[in-house]
Amino acid sequence: MNEATVSPIRVLVVDDHTLFRRGLTALLSRDPRVQVVGDAGDAGEAQRRAPELQPDVILLDNHLPGVRGVDALAALQDAVPRARIVMLTVSEDETDLAAALRGGAAGYLLKTIEGDALISALERAVRGESVIATEMTGKMVSAYLGAATHSGAVAAPAQTSPLSALSSREREILRGIAQGASNKEIGRELGIAETTVKVHVQNVLRKLHVSTRVHAAVIATEIGLS
Repeated sequence: MNEATVSPIRVLVVDDHTLFRRGLTALLSRDPRVQVVGDAGDAGEAQRRAPELQPDVILLDNHLPGVRGVDALAALQDAVPRARIVMLTVSEDETDLAAALRGGAAGYLLKTIEGDALISALERAVRGESVIATEMTGKMVSAYLGAATHSGAVAAPAQTSPLSALSSREREILRGIAQGASNKEIGRELGIAETTVKVHVQNVLRKLHVSTRVHAAVIATEIGLS
C-alpha cells in the first residue's frame, strides 16, 4: 500500500504539564504518520473531548490532578471504545503497571522513550498489539501475577511445560513476543513475512490459552524462554 494513502494515526495527548504536552505534540506532529487531534490537562477534560476528537490512540499520563490515569481508563474506554489507550508516564512502579493492565490499557511506556520508538509503539498499538516499555518487562510478570491474584484467577500449576504444545517455529515467535518485538521485527529476524508471523502469533495465543501478547510474554518469561 502506498504510504501516502494511509491515514495518519489520530492521537489525543493527556498530561497535566503544559510544556510537556506542547513538546510532545510538536515532536509527534513532525512525523506524517501521526496527527495530534487534541490535548487535555486532566482525565475529565479528556473524557469530554475524546468523543468529538475520535482519536485512534490516547496517550495518557498516570499522575494527573483529580483522577489518576489508571483510574480513568474505564471512563475513557466508554467514551471512545475504538481508541487504544497507552500509558505514557514516569512511573516505573509495579503496582501502576498492574493497575494499567487490569484496566485494559493497550500499553505502558515511559517518558524516557525516544521519539522514533514512540511512533513505532503507536503504530503497533493501532494494529492491536500490546506495547510495554522494555524497562518494565521484568516487572510485567509480577504485575500480571499480582493482577491474577487480585481477581482470584490464578490457575493451578501446569503439569507439563506450555512449550510442549508449540512447534519450534512457534517457540521462536514466542521468544520474540517476550522480548517486546513487533511482528515486523520478528519477521525480519526470522526471515519470514509479517503476515506469516501474525498467523503464528494467533496460533501461539490459542495454544497457550491466552488472549493477549502480554499474557504470552508473561508465560515465556516465567519459563525462561525470553
